[in-house]
Amino acid sequence: MSVHKTFATSKRVLGQLRHDRRTLALIFIVPPVLLIILKYVFQGESKVFNSIAPMLLGIFPMIMMFLITSIVTLRERSSGTLNRLMTMPISKSDLIFGYAIAFCLLGLVQVLISGGVMLGLLHVTVLGGTLATMIIAVLSAFLGTSLGLLTSAFARSEFQAVQFLPAFIFPQLLVCGLFITRIDMAKLLQWFSDIMPLTYSVDAMKQVTLYSSWNDNLIRDLIVVAGFAIVALILGSATIRRQE
Repeated sequence: MSVHKTFATSKRVLGQLRHDRRTLALIFIVPPVLLIILKYVFQGESKVFNSIAPMLLGIFPMIMMFLITSIVTLRERSSGTLNRLMTMPISKSDLIFGYAIAFCLLGLVQVLISGGVMLGLLHVTVLGGTLATMIIAVLSAFLGTSLGLLTSAFARSEFQAVQFLPAFIFPQLLVCGLFITRIDMAKLLQWFSDIMPLTYSVDAMKQVTLYSSWNDNLIRDLIVVAGFAIVALILGSATIRRQE
C-alpha cells in the first residue's frame, strides 16, 4: 500500500465531487434541515427532541455516507474509471482506502455542520460534551462509508446500489433503539440488534447524552463501531473487481 497513491486517489475523488453540487447539497444541507424540521415537529416537547436529536446525529452520517459512497463507487465501476485505474500500478487497498479517506472527509464536514446546528442553533444539550459527540458522529460516517464501499461490489447499477439502503440499513434503523428501548423488544429482535453496527452508534450517542464522563459502555460502543468499519473496509478491498 502506497500512502502517495492513496492520497492521490482521495484528491481525485474529492475533485470530482466538488463539481457535483446536488451530491454536496445532499450531504451538507439535508441532515441539518431535517434536524430543524424535527425541532418544530416536537414543538412544545423539548425533552423528547433533546433525547432524539443526538441519536439522529449518530444515524444521519451513516445513512448519507452509505448512500453517496455506494452510488459514486458504482458509478466509477460502470463508467470504466475503475477498470482504467486497475491497469495502473496501484493496489486495491490504495483505491479502497483512497475512496474511504475522501468520503470520510466529506462525512467530517457534514458532522461539523449538523453538529453545529444541533448544539448551537437548536440548543440541544449533551452532558458528554461537544468533542465526544463529534467523535461518535464521525465514526458513524466512517462506518457508512465502509459499508457503502463494501456493498457497491455486489451491485451492477446505481439503482441496485440504492436498493441496498432499505435492505441493509432500514432493518438496523428499526431495532437500534431509536423508537423503543431494545430491552422491550422481542428476544429475536434483541439478538439481531446485538450484531448490527448501527445499534452501537445510537447507544454511544445515548451514553454521551446521559453521562458527563466516558464510561465502559461508551468505550465498548466506539470500539465496536470502529471495528465494524475497519472490517467492512478490508472486505471491500478484497472484493473490489473489474466491471464485467
